[in-house]
Amino acid sequence: MAAKATLKFGGQEIELGVEEGTEGEKAIDISGLRAQTGLITLDPGFANTGSCKSAITFIDGEKGILKYRGIPIEELAEKASFLETAYLLIYGRLPNKPELDSYVDEVTCHTMVHENIRRFYDGFPKKAHPMAVSAAVIGALATFYPDRQDPSGRRDAEGSIVRLLAKFPTIAANSYKYSIGQPFVYPKNRLNYCSNFLQMMFANPCAEYEPDPVVAKALDLLLILHADHEQNCSTSTVRLVGSSLSNLFASISAGISALWGSLHGGANQKVIEMLESIRDGEGSAAAFVEKSKKGDDTTRLMGFGHRVYKNYDPRARIIKKSCHQVLERLGIHSKLLEIATNLEEIVLNDDYFVQRNLYPNVDFYSGIIYQAIGIPKNMFTVLFAMGRLPGWVAHWMEMHEDPQFRIGRPRQIYTGEINKKFIPIDQR
Repeated sequence: MAAKATLKFGGQEIELGVEEGTEGEKAIDISGLRAQTGLITLDPGFANTGSCKSAITFIDGEKGILKYRGIPIEELAEKASFLETAYLLIYGRLPNKPELDSYVDEVTCHTMVHENIRRFYDGFPKKAHPMAVSAAVIGALATFYPDRQDPSGRRDAEGSIVRLLAKFPTIAANSYKYSIGQPFVYPKNRLNYCSNFLQMMFANPCAEYEPDPVVAKALDLLLILHADHEQNCSTSTVRLVGSSLSNLFASISAGISALWGSLHGGANQKVIEMLESIRDGEGSAAAFVEKSKKGDDTTRLMGFGHRVYKNYDPRARIIKKSCHQVLERLGIHSKLLEIATNLEEIVLNDDYFVQRNLYPNVDFYSGIIYQAIGIPKNMFTVLFAMGRLPGWVAHWMEMHEDPQFRIGRPRQIYTGEINKKFIPIDQR
């Protein structure tokens, strides 16, 4: 017999179904609550609301577990490539070698953008943030592929997916080149996904750029770790926009805009700014920590704590190891890494933070790697978006294939004035 939950209200007793996921998570199904009782649920920020059933990503925040399609993130970080991980997320299984080779070739063959797209950049101010530019250009791709926009058409969707994965690095690199007044660099089919992005970022007509394989591998790793993270703000945005039957390009553009916020994808930039302020101001991690504990102080500890994780973010452990490897490879002694390591040690041994479950999250070390390989701070979040793209796509597709698919439409509790009369303008 299926489990039930009982709600008592106003003399009524209502039975509600209980759904259980494959990892043992349980949820009360309140989809019929309003019809039976007239009640809705109130959950600011949707912190305890399940908006869908999903087979893509599992997180156990208490134990610090993250899995893509059932595979632990640690295994994927060690053994998979980013495009292999993208295939897993989007199609639900790991590809065999011929499938992966074919997929990589298909993505590689679509990395160039239409020449008319390149002209879009001339309409933006030179100081335009790359996230704003990327969101606008990705949204505009819908005008170049009008025959690939039917959300219910598998062929349409797959054609759009390949183009998004292929062209996002080109669009992102172009946004950076435009901001610094350099000519765009065309992609090279002989290079792998991350090496290609790096050469589009750092090559120019006067100087060739040969990507370091260790640096390219570190970037590939960062993209894997950012590839999906359940129903976060930007993924929920992609689902909500897509639920209106908007095309994939429009939905992804909305996701980029959601990710831009400093409480979401922009957090890694805030971490670097915090570490720089410690280096240039307080001078020591210990002094900064003491300031951050004062309630009346505006100092904020960035890169610690997470809405879901109440334990060490498993992605942070992997990035920390990679961070040391990249800096060693490049021969860089980073004062910021030294401060970050010291800061982590202090926080993890301070009861004030331990009691609040403040552990390093994915943003804490990622910015140090980006900075070491020459990525400017305003491009950090663009790299996050590039990594998150497969997850957004996977959720968009899963939603449209869901038998319970409906347009997203949350409810509210109205708290405004009632029966207010209109006053003519000459009497106001």
